[in-house]
Amino acid sequence: MMSTKPDPMPGLINDEHVLHRISGELAGRFDGVFTPEMVDRYVFESYTALARTAKIKTYLASITKHFAEDRLNALAHSQGIRPSGKAEVLFVCVQNAGRSQMAAGLLRHYGEGRINVRSAGSMPAEQLNVNVVNSMKELGIDLGADFPKPLTDDVVRAADVVITMGCGDTCPIYPGKRYEDWHVEDPADLDAAGVERVRNDLDVRVRKLADELLDQ
Repeated sequence: MMSTKPDPMPGLINDEHVLHRISGELAGRFDGVFTPEMVDRYVFESYTALARTAKIKTYLASITKHFAEDRLNALAHSQGIRPSGKAEVLFVCVQNAGRSQMAAGLLRHYGEGRINVRSAGSMPAEQLNVNVVNSMKELGIDLGADFPKPLTDDVVRAADVVITMGCGDTCPIYPGKRYEDWHVEDPADLDAAGVERVRNDLDVRVRKLADELLDQ
């Protein structure tokens, strides 16, 4: 008799073998740091979290690998198992499709590899704001490979600096971290000129932050 039990996550059956392969690859990279079982759990949890909002499923397994690996790096850093040796900054907004992505792109640009930068959203959108991506291209910063990510506890714990924009009440507070709430316009409903205004505002703020962190 054919089962009528619904698939709890459409697409998972097709991607399951790919996810196990990703788990195997990441288990090798984190050998001696985390058990294969823990890596496997992180991969499947990351996939589930991304699948809730992903508009295009074609690249879901691929971005899961990047998301899971970043979370595992954050966890290893926060636990002191594999510290990065760099300042760690997390930008958080609601959708992770505009402000936090722009700020992260700018800080990566000015940090020149000397600062670890992450971004996340309390309620991630399906994809990045097109006007945001185009506006950043004008500065030579490509956000084409980036994607909205949900806020997870591991990346908060790893951060030395947490910058929130419109969602400060959703971010866990841990002692010993620097928290700031930047009052920056949400580009979601702005035209190209408005997004450019937001980008320029963030550029000033991020340059100042980069200077402070690199002078430490």
